[in-house]
Amino acid sequence: MKIDARSLPRVTKDPGAWHVILLHGEDTGLIRERAQDATRQIAGSTDDPFRVAVLDKETHDRLEEEATALSLMGGRRVVRVRDASDSLLKAVTTLLDAPTDTLVILEAPSLPSRSKLRALLEKRQDCASVGCYPEEGRTLEGTITQMLTAHHVRIEQDALHWLTGRLGSDRGAARSEVEKLALYAGDTGTLTLDDARACIGDAGSVSIEDAAFAATEGRRADADLAIERALAEGTSPITIARAFLSHLHRLRRVRAAMADGESRTEAVKALRPPVFFKRTAGFNRALDLWSLAALTEALQETQALELACKQTGAPDELLCKRHVATLCAKAARAARRY
Repeated sequence: MKIDARSLPRVTKDPGAWHVILLHGEDTGLIRERAQDATRQIAGSTDDPFRVAVLDKETHDRLEEEATALSLMGGRRVVRVRDASDSLLKAVTTLLDAPTDTLVILEAPSLPSRSKLRALLEKRQDCASVGCYPEEGRTLEGTITQMLTAHHVRIEQDALHWLTGRLGSDRGAARSEVEKLALYAGDTGTLTLDDARACIGDAGSVSIEDAAFAATEGRRADADLAIERALAEGTSPITIARAFLSHLHRLRRVRAAMADGESRTEAVKALRPPVFFKRTAGFNRALDLWSLAALTEALQETQALELACKQTGAPDELLCKRHVATLCAKAARAARRY
């Protein structure tokens, strides 16, 4: 069954009512968050070794085995399948008729709209197909307010408007920033514009933006120089990773729209905030060099970078520089083929 925004609470409040939940769309952070929420409601946690199995691309062939296995400790099991694609169509079709109550969650950020897997699940009444797309404008403001309310924190309107324009479009990165703000405000606190600026800082500084554009265009020397400048200015590697996530996500959003038949011009114009006119040429150059699949992979690697930088004792600056070098190398290889 195809789930729209109005029907979404049916999935989030009672994930156990479904046999398979398919999470697809452009917002990888939102896909991960919804998968974790559903898993937690069924199994009580996201890492119970007896009730939760997580399959990556290399272990997709274990789907039928895991989905039909019995829980040794009792209770319903969950199987999370990352990077799901149409290659799982046969296995999923078999599972739909299998006598099992295991909830299968398919995380498919790169699944196209014409996917056979998606078409199959949208026809079934016991399956949910949920689109996970970036939030903008009032929708994003509502989400930020809701997140802060959960921490008993209020936010003034001018601070909310400023924050909406600063946060990246990836749900995971946005939630991380909002949780930092909630901690800053404390219980029953109120966030002002000065509070938001002091806590978040300027995540869209020129140095980071220069680095992101240079990296996705394959300009290694310019990217290295911009990263060194950003680090020298006191910008944390985590902030850099989040800025790269935002840039890569915007590129991927345009690529996804183009894959669905929209023209490049229309897709770029639809971005909010719009691409700064002086950056348009560089943005289009990056679009020429990065495919939809490559951008999806780059987003996942950048999310992994952010997590790695959060580990105690991690050489975060070195990891950040190495990641930028990797992006540059991929873009440069694409440029040679272009």
